[in-house]
Amino acid sequence: MVSSFVKKLLFCGAKGFLSISDSDDSRLVPVTQAGHVRVYVGRDVCMMCKFEMEANYLNHPLFQSLLELSAEQEFGYSYDGALRIACDVDLFLYILRLLETSNPSAHYMELSDLISKFYSTTY
Repeated sequence: MVSSFVKKLLFCGAKGFLSISDSDDSRLVPVTQAGHVRVYVGRDVCMMCKFEMEANYLNHPLFQSLLELSAEQEFGYSYDGALRIACDVDLFLYILRLLETSNPSAHYMELSDLISKFYSTTY
């Protein structure tokens, strides 16, 4: 049986873990760039991957819909800790790529249509 640490490393890669700070005590601490926010993505709480994204993407209608869906179906509106998004990591990365490329279709798509399109082309 593979430990959860090894599973997470294989699934998320090294980016799913904390970064080492330049501080004197060399503790493991999160380091986020200015204008960015750290989010945890995944359906299984034990297998969530950590990503850093531009904070302004949270204002985009696709991300707002994704956050609402996460709150309604998975985590609820009240919980402690970091921002969590309950979706497949590949779907999250697909949405990020759409926004990073300034694809105009991303501004007019409904989340349900985008999810259908994503799963019909990848699976």
